[in-house]
Amino acid sequence: MDTNQNTKGIFFIMTGMAFFSIQDGLIKFIFEDIALFELYFGRTLIQAIFLLCFIIITKKSISLKTHYPILTLIRVVCFFFGFSFFYISLTFMTLAMTSALFFSCPFFMSMFAKFFLKEKIGIRRWSAIVVGFIGVLIVLNPTLEDFNFFKLAPVACALCYSISMTITKYTSDKDSIYTQMTWLYIFALLASLLIFAVSGDGKFNTFTDPTLQFIVREWFTNPSDAWPYVLIMGTVASISFFCVFTAYSIASPSVVSLFEYSYIIWAILAGYILFETIPVPRTLFGACIIIGAGVYIYFREKVRGQMIATDTPPNK
Repeated sequence: MDTNQNTKGIFFIMTGMAFFSIQDGLIKFIFEDIALFELYFGRTLIQAIFLLCFIIITKKSISLKTHYPILTLIRVVCFFFGFSFFYISLTFMTLAMTSALFFSCPFFMSMFAKFFLKEKIGIRRWSAIVVGFIGVLIVLNPTLEDFNFFKLAPVACALCYSISMTITKYTSDKDSIYTQMTWLYIFALLASLLIFAVSGDGKFNTFTDPTLQFIVREWFTNPSDAWPYVLIMGTVASISFFCVFTAYSIASPSVVSLFEYSYIIWAILAGYILFETIPVPRTLFGACIIIGAGVYIYFREKVRGQMIATDTPPNK
């Protein structure tokens, strides 16, 4: 692979991660004016429109037929609810903390690769996984007396994302990336509309907690204020996807994947600029442990030729 192409790939992946941090900052900014799945619906609809335009312009053909219908269903369900957990976490956690906890996903991916893809994991990678989860505990700072289990939402997102990506790794031999993305969008739109039919009138919104209100709030109560941000989020997310997939298409995945961790830096900057929040030393220390363990797992996988945790571009 050309070194210059790798440099371009690094630029694109870091740009994509920067735009993802902007999107997540916007979610944190407007969550009190919109319902969770209304936001999910609007963002996905805009992304689907961009994807459709891309397909028409490039004249690409997409088959909706999947060779793995059951696995595809599991994948899209995990992805949908996984990032629902992530968006929920943004309502009460800093961008730095949510991003640090999300990057526990390589640890889950390595474990799933062991049990479902039958890859060999030695004592060194198991040790890195354990150390990585210690970093997660440091970031969470759990106490037995008053631990808020909502803090596990980014970890739940990482778990669901890891399941989704492990399945993607398994099914990519027959299902194209465009087929897989299309099914993600179709399921997200249908699931959001189903949730709207059940609870879109806000009848379950009897809570005073802002996070719970975000989950069950009535839809379309403030569209003039909220939907311009949704439009921006959908556009920003589409730009992010373009950057990420461009990075993986022109450069070595084993090079650009390491720079996904730049998202944590962008999240810290976005949190400071938008909300004037500075991560506490415990969060930074735990994030460093998580990144260190993730990078070590990457190098061990590269040595063994097993890139499950790092070679699939994210679909966040």
